[in-house]
Amino acid sequence: MALHSGPAPSRPLRSGLGAISLSTAFLVALTGCTSSKDGGTASSGAAITVGTTDQVTSLDPAGAWDAGSGTIENEVYATLLSQKNGSADVSPDLATGIKLTGPKEYTVTLQKGLKFANGHELTSSDVKFSFDRDLKIADENGPSSLLYNLASVAAPDPTTVVFTLKSANDTLFPQVLSTAAGYIVDEQVFPADKILDDKSIVTAKPWNGPYGIKSYDKNSLVSFTANADYKGQLGTPKTKNVQLKYYTDAGNLKLDVQQGTIDAVYRTLTTADLDDLGKQKGVKVHTGSGNGIRYIVFDLATQPYGTTTKNADAKKALAVRQAVADSVDRAQLAQQVYKNTYQPLYSSVPDGLTGATPSFKPLYGDKKGGPDKAAAAARLKAAKVSTPVTLNLQYNSDHYGSSSADEYALIKSQLEATGLFKVNLQSTEWTQYGKDRVKHLYPLYQLGWYADYLDADNYLSPFYSANSWVANGYDDPAVRALIKKEETETDAAKRTELLKQAQDKAAAQVPLLPLLQGSTAIVTRSDVSGVPAELDATYQFRWAGLSKK
Repeated sequence: MALHSGPAPSRPLRSGLGAISLSTAFLVALTGCTSSKDGGTASSGAAITVGTTDQVTSLDPAGAWDAGSGTIENEVYATLLSQKNGSADVSPDLATGIKLTGPKEYTVTLQKGLKFANGHELTSSDVKFSFDRDLKIADENGPSSLLYNLASVAAPDPTTVVFTLKSANDTLFPQVLSTAAGYIVDEQVFPADKILDDKSIVTAKPWNGPYGIKSYDKNSLVSFTANADYKGQLGTPKTKNVQLKYYTDAGNLKLDVQQGTIDAVYRTLTTADLDDLGKQKGVKVHTGSGNGIRYIVFDLATQPYGTTTKNADAKKALAVRQAVADSVDRAQLAQQVYKNTYQPLYSSVPDGLTGATPSFKPLYGDKKGGPDKAAAAARLKAAKVSTPVTLNLQYNSDHYGSSSADEYALIKSQLEATGLFKVNLQSTEWTQYGKDRVKHLYPLYQLGWYADYLDADNYLSPFYSANSWVANGYDDPAVRALIKKEETETDAAKRTELLKQAQDKAAAQVPLLPLLQGSTAIVTRSDVSGVPAELDATYQFRWAGLSKK
């Protein structure tokens, strides 16, 4: 949740709220459904092969919240509400409607006759099980933190689900239902208290999305076939059979799309490769919104002077984080590594979203967005930090793209050029990376993020809330209080001010360092149609509309 540039959103967005207004009773009607609602069958058009360098962590929705796992989960599991391609607004998928039946209560009505691909009925009991399970397992690499405001789930009858929230006036909750935290799983297949292994999942066929998995060779080749039992708004897939092929080298991925061995690429080609492919006949490069961000996380336990180190010192630890923020040159990263297909980022909230505030710019470096060695040196001297400070910095190139090697080599060069730091760079494969980082094995490390829903909150609560997904030990009561207030504030101006205050306070403490804002590209052969002219605002690549001549 990676990256190549596309146009930034053309207007401030608070995703979904145009379709869902806060009132005592409202209904989102089921719209946009296609032939699957009428019992249609998938087209038998030519099979499509999609290539990627991403790695799968887990097929269990409770245990993974990353792009590689999400690419598969997005196709084989459905949610109560979802976003159609090209839209930031949510509308019913497995549901027929959602009502706000009380200040703290949403009631969802399911479609009748829903089934999983294995023949099991899909009822409100499965829905309750799915959300209860997510909260109970609370896997550190899973999406349970999105359910921050969920108090309980009830299933009074087979087609009715009642969500009771902790705080009133939560207009963002319908968006949460459309995210990875909202995938509905089969309670007859998944255990209630632990993650299920991939092999058992594939064998049990608990699919309820547009596709099901026909064969599974993890991180090598996965074959999908259309799920005839899917009744959601994405409709019957235009192409019955899709293959997802994995690459360890982006160069080979580029070569195969050039030669027509694969039909589409979703993550992750280098900027130079994308530029080259965009000039070639028979290939099309599609770009989307620029809501993706790249950043460095400081593990507050194991960073220099962190809480579990032998020389733990909160004042010195803060000075180190702030001095790093003084020293990084974002503009150079954007230009030299990414040829300005990324833009410098000065907050965890990207430009273009309501409430985005460049909080880091007036606090660090030259106070204009650039670096300042003198400012960094002064901070470290004031805190009595001996220099050079050794920084163990981890990055990943199979998930965040091979350009990450150049990006972090340049960051190392920038930091060491100050004479204040000695940087040890290390790289780890993504399947191990996620496990290691939550065990506090990486004092400083790379992460990236795409929105689950296009609202500033989705760039704050996963990073700065208690039990955040970042899991770096940062927990500030004042920041948490501001986030909790903005999540239920209905006055737009007041909410924007709360968002600004939360960003300012977090920036002063630097638990993470935002670097760049941009987007990923999708590459297809020219004979592949069905990629929206403007890609999904939350940058999901859905296959149901794809077809090949």
